Amino acid sequence: MNPVTRPDPRARAQAAAQSAALTSAMAGAVDLSALKARSEAAARAAKQGPSGNGAAEGGGQFVIDVTEQTFQTEVVERSLQVPVVVDLWAEWCGPCKQLSPVLERLANAANGAWILAKIDVDKNPAIAQAFGAQSIPMVVAVAGGRPLDAFTGALPEPQVRQWISALLDALRDRMPAIAEAERGAGAAQEEKEDPRFTAAEEAIERGDYDAAEEAYQKILDVEPANEDAAAALRQVRFLKRAENADPATIAKADAAPDDIDAQLAAADTEIATERVEAAFDRLVAVVQRTSGDDRERARQHLVGLFELFPADDQRVIKARRNLARALF
Repeated sequence: MNPVTRPDPRARAQAAAQSAALTSAMAGAVDLSALKARSEAAARAAKQGPSGNGAAEGGGQFVIDVTEQTFQTEVVERSLQVPVVVDLWAEWCGPCKQLSPVLERLANAANGAWILAKIDVDKNPAIAQAFGAQSIPMVVAVAGGRPLDAFTGALPEPQVRQWISALLDALRDRMPAIAEAERGAGAAQEEKEDPRFTAAEEAIERGDYDAAEEAYQKILDVEPANEDAAAALRQVRFLKRAENADPATIAKADAAPDDIDAQLAAADTEIATERVEAAFDRLVAVVQRTSGDDRERARQHLVGLFELFPADDQRVIKARRNLARALF
């Protein structure tokens, strides 16, 4: 039983719905070729030094800074081979500073399956106007020289990943370079596999949860913001508790509703036996009828169980609402 890694297609649907209205409005309305003459004329007029590879400073080879002078070459022409994701941003834009690092990290991890084109709208207003940008950050996917999809606002990283995955899925058959880059990214990932995680995963495979917990904790001691290690540590700690799950704990808890330890153990057993809603309902009921330290223990345990599942799992969403009602 692995509740954390189970895929949930609803998350991708949610991300798609959020951009549907904008995408529909853009369809056929943005003529990128209108920028071509301006781009070529500006390029001829500009006095440039030795040509570089177009990579943004510190952004990696798959992240490029684009101007009105380079738009035709870096966006339109590149988009004939792989999708180009245009990031419209500005220095004064706080949400842009949240979203741009996410896009840069994902672009470099993709190994060229798509290219990130960063465009400062203050310095390149004609591009922003061509895309009809009313607010930023605005992110537009361009393929074959035409915009295909878009979203606005600093979406959370999981939704950005889903949006890009949907884009690549739609274009992979028509753009062979996508699959070629993805194969290269997979090989590079294998070469760069973090031995710290490998050791922890091997410990899990042999059932040594103490060693796995120690390995993940060591990663977090050095990198407190490592979300992968934090999620894995939560899984391991639950597996340790659930390893010896006994169905008798449920009957014991039902017979002793005031025994907090019994209620927590029963909830773990119900999660381990895939009775997820029953576990959530049990602990919400404990929160309702207790107070003080007992209530807080039950609340914290329930929140910990929520973290074993995707945030958009409907069972989690329902239980969070019930918990809020029980608390307030």
